[in-house]
Amino acid sequence: MPAPWRICCNKKSKSKTGKAEMDDMADTSDKMQMKKEITLLNGVSLIVGNMIGSGIFVSPRGVLMYSASYGLSLIIWALGGMFSLFGALCYAELGTSIVKSGASYAYILEAFGAFVAFIRLWSSLLIIEPTTQAVIAITFANYIVQPIFPHCEPPYDAVRLIAAACICSLTFINCVNVKWGTRVQDVFTYAKVMALILVIAVGLYKIGKGETENLKAPFKGSATDPGMIALALYSALFSYSGWDTLNYVTEEMKNPERNLPLSIAISMPIVTIIYLMTNIAYYVVLDMSALLTSDAVAVTFGSETLSYAKWIIPIAVAMSCYSGLNSSIIAASRLFYVGAREGHLPDSLSLIHIKCFTPVPALLFNGLMTLLYLLVEDVFLLINYYCFNYWLFVGLSIAGLIYLRYTQPHRPRPIKLNLFFPIIYCLCSLFLVIVPLYSDTINSLIGIGIALSGIPAYYLGVYLPFEKRPRCLQWLSVKTTKCVQLLFLCALSDLDIDMEPTEAKSK
Repeated sequence: MPAPWRICCNKKSKSKTGKAEMDDMADTSDKMQMKKEITLLNGVSLIVGNMIGSGIFVSPRGVLMYSASYGLSLIIWALGGMFSLFGALCYAELGTSIVKSGASYAYILEAFGAFVAFIRLWSSLLIIEPTTQAVIAITFANYIVQPIFPHCEPPYDAVRLIAAACICSLTFINCVNVKWGTRVQDVFTYAKVMALILVIAVGLYKIGKGETENLKAPFKGSATDPGMIALALYSALFSYSGWDTLNYVTEEMKNPERNLPLSIAISMPIVTIIYLMTNIAYYVVLDMSALLTSDAVAVTFGSETLSYAKWIIPIAVAMSCYSGLNSSIIAASRLFYVGAREGHLPDSLSLIHIKCFTPVPALLFNGLMTLLYLLVEDVFLLINYYCFNYWLFVGLSIAGLIYLRYTQPHRPRPIKLNLFFPIIYCLCSLFLVIVPLYSDTINSLIGIGIALSGIPAYYLGVYLPFEKRPRCLQWLSVKTTKCVQLLFLCALSDLDIDMEPTEAKSK
């Protein structure tokens, strides 16, 4: 029996001339590689959809808790947006000069070589991607079942099964067609932005009526301890993470030299303004004690202001999670695909479907890893392990921009920033690495241990030439690749064939 996406990919449609042709598929004469189907609008949706996750609906209280005043918290939200814009601009230069998917992995590989890039990939594979996606899926499931269990904790098994169904559905959609995935992203991103616009509109209406008691003396009680302000800024910057999403799919963008930087330039101000205005709306309606004690700020806001329409907020949170999970699946699967193409993961993950032109094995591998993490009861605790690693590798990739300026001065750069921007962001990244070491030392050290556990894997699977690797690994690699090709109707892309041998790159 053929796999379900084979059936979908073999659907035929009639052209205007009456000739039967594949739906959104290329002829067999086309090159075997993923198609450039991501437009400017899709790019904006991917970035906005990943940046605006469930956090702004559920718990935007970290910044307020550490800053201790409305006025200072808004300044820190604005600073977080500005610093994130610096990082995104640096990625615009990197993405247009190194036109490869994979984001920081691809840039670290180009600047610092195979070993550092492999450790970054290993951290993503073991902890960053599956943990993040599992947490988003569980949050989605919790808000879906909340109306059924309004006064009690929803059943554990029901939540995990709905989370698994969410992961499986999005994995299937992205296996079938890139356009299906981007359409889902567009629709759900628009929906959650509209929900936030509703929240903002209610806040502006309250301000227009003069209900601004909470905003009087906005800086009263502001934190003056540098450590507390640093933790507030850390919370804000973490909320802005996700601006690198589009760099994971650079090879699938139409005209990336134009659309990549333009998507970033459009997305960053949109997200910053939405974050600022949404927080102002919260501050107008809810007092500080309500904001700091609420488990779901937007739901509390809806209960206070929307009356019979308060059901909109839990649905909006669920849609936000669905959109964020979709963009995360798209990005993670491309990361694993590029890593396999470079010889850092099994060859079977570098295959693409011969008719859908999607990285089916990488998508299924990502989905399977996330489903495994759903089995971990305290999966929310695992997310504490990766903060150090995440910011370290983002900072390294931007440091790579500075390094490549000096080692490869003649590399074509459609966008060339003043070095002020990468230097400032590198200092910001250093701050983001130090903060978790200071505030959450044990979990940060566990994260470092997880990253360093990749050293034996690098030695056996990458550094050693293929013929010197353990025979069991050789046999497993060959058999797995053959089975995946036959089972999922996949083949190596033309780009793989044109690239330099992996062994040469690894050394």
